[in-house]
Amino acid sequence: MTALGAAFLTIVTFKFYITTEHLYLLELLTLVIVFSGGEAAHAVKRFTGLYTGPYFDPSAPTNITTQLGTHAYMPCKVKQLGNKSVSWIRKRDGHILTVDRYTFIADDRFQTFRVDGSDTWTLQIKYVQARDAGQYECQVSTEPKMSHFITLNIVIPKIEITGEPDMFVKMGSRVQLRCVITQALEEPAYIFWYHDGERVLTYDKSAIDIHAKREGTDTTVSTLLIHYTNQEDSGNYTCSPSKLDSSSVVLHVLNGEHPAAMQRGKNSASPIPAWSHLSIGLGLAACTPPRFAIAVALTLAIISEVLAC
Repeated sequence: MTALGAAFLTIVTFKFYITTEHLYLLELLTLVIVFSGGEAAHAVKRFTGLYTGPYFDPSAPTNITTQLGTHAYMPCKVKQLGNKSVSWIRKRDGHILTVDRYTFIADDRFQTFRVDGSDTWTLQIKYVQARDAGQYECQVSTEPKMSHFITLNIVIPKIEITGEPDMFVKMGSRVQLRCVITQALEEPAYIFWYHDGERVLTYDKSAIDIHAKREGTDTTVSTLLIHYTNQEDSGNYTCSPSKLDSSSVVLHVLNGEHPAAMQRGKNSASPIPAWSHLSIGLGLAACTPPRFAIAVALTLAIISEVLAC
């Protein structure tokens, strides 16, 4: 073999040796990578835990209570939302109210807002009505859908003017009308009084005074005080709190009349006294046979009783 041939054989053998070693090392490295990759995958899975996608905050409320006429706020806290959407649905009729920040109901009292950087989507209902009570569903557009339910409870305050619906007072007396509002979570922004449809103003506090105060956690009392009543003070008085129903009373200022006489005067159709039939019978007895007179008197008494019924 020539020197040139020997040199070529040496080079080929060296290349083959290196290539074989590299293949061995490559296979060994592949096994290490595969093994390490599997362990890494398990490590990532352990790190994320149960929630690999969106989930509801366990501390989110399931019951919200608000007062009639005020605003209701129902928060829905969704973690790891990603690119999913949040919808609010009214449970009683299945109506989709909002999707993200878009509203899909003609009632402009409903809207959803989310503070930038937060994970809370809040459904707002303005000036809540009694019919707004019920369940609302916060739904995330995963497959299958995820839902969180909130029950909205509406508290309806009670309003009444204490005493009888008709008040009778003597002219010149002092009158106090008390309007009591109970079961009110919030104190009314204002309480107006009206006399025969016109608002009562207190420019002259020596004649009329109005004041209100909070009693306890859910009661407000407004008092209308008339220091010296006269005939012009008679009429209908209405207590009207903000965003709530009203209550009324009728004040009668008497100028020497008796209340019972005024009440009788309201009824224009009063029955004929029963003893008048006896008088008629006695009058007939003077000029007719007694049996005929008694029969007429009894007949008139029966007719009167029937008409009275």
